[in-house]
Amino acid sequence: MKSSITIGMDMGDQKHNICQLSEAGEVIETAAIANTAPAIKDYFEGIKPSLVALEAGTHSGWVSRVLEELGHEVVVGNPRKLRAIWDSDEKDDERDAEMLARIARFDRKLLYPIAHRGAKVHADLAVIKARDMLVKSRSMMIAHCRGSVKSLGHRLTSCSADCFHKQLAEELPEELKSALEPMMKSIEELTKRIRHYDRQITKLSVEVYPETRKLRAVSGVGPITALAYVLTLEESTRFTKSRAVGAYLGLVPRRDKSGQTDKQLPITKAGDSYLRRLLAGGAQYILGPFGPDCELRRFGLKLAARGGKNAKRRAVVAVARKLAVLLHKLWAADVAYDPFYSQSLKKKKAA
Repeated sequence: MKSSITIGMDMGDQKHNICQLSEAGEVIETAAIANTAPAIKDYFEGIKPSLVALEAGTHSGWVSRVLEELGHEVVVGNPRKLRAIWDSDEKDDERDAEMLARIARFDRKLLYPIAHRGAKVHADLAVIKARDMLVKSRSMMIAHCRGSVKSLGHRLTSCSADCFHKQLAEELPEELKSALEPMMKSIEELTKRIRHYDRQITKLSVEVYPETRKLRAVSGVGPITALAYVLTLEESTRFTKSRAVGAYLGLVPRRDKSGQTDKQLPITKAGDSYLRRLLAGGAQYILGPFGPDCELRRFGLKLAARGGKNAKRRAVVAVARKLAVLLHKLWAADVAYDPFYSQSLKKKKAA
């Protein structure tokens, strides 16, 4: 039988503050427990299955899974939306725990609840993000090497990042060898590690997530973007309408409408920032000189041609949003990609 109490849990890196509310809204108990699985189990095993509210954060994923295994119903709130908690003149951990409990007791929708990924999906997504960290590190090292060489009046020949360590070995000035040779070896090692991740990502896509094959048919969508998309959304049935994916990934404009005023604002940037960056990169390829002719490209170029301030940037965001919607349609409906879908549909209707 489910308990009538509501529990708020303000999470920290070392400990969690807890507040229990009765059905009448009275504080039953407050406590602080260590941020370990045994400590959480020890405290919550003695409580009947209850509604537990907590904020999304570093530890919220595994903590929510532990609580659900104990039979509790967990609501993970979106911290971006909880102004009543973090924008307060009397903020402290105990008060935050009580506020979480009171908001969940009144209406859990006010927490703007989010769904955590499963442990397996989280681990697979970590592979992609680990690769991204290595790519960033390599890019910074390459930029440093090029800048150092340039400061002595030399210039390294342009080449791909994968070949940079070889190019550097051939053209490195004698006076910089003691400074840059160790970095050159590090770049070479990073390149090997990145290639290892590339093989791992390809294997995951083929063997574990075959649905990514249809997504890769879209120009500008490679194995990394396709796999990151599937892992971030986790299930195609999560959205009944594909259009909702754009808002979920923060690719829709914020709204500030009051009376006759309807301001044009930047995108919300909600959701996963890494996937949003990948989709923007795909949109830039589609609109770039090597992007093949398709409806997405025509739509973006037409938008960019209108001119005005930041026209190209808005076109990239708009194409990224359409790309997110398109990928969900391909995945959910399990259909093949048609670069001129709307035209083909019109021809079918006309016939």
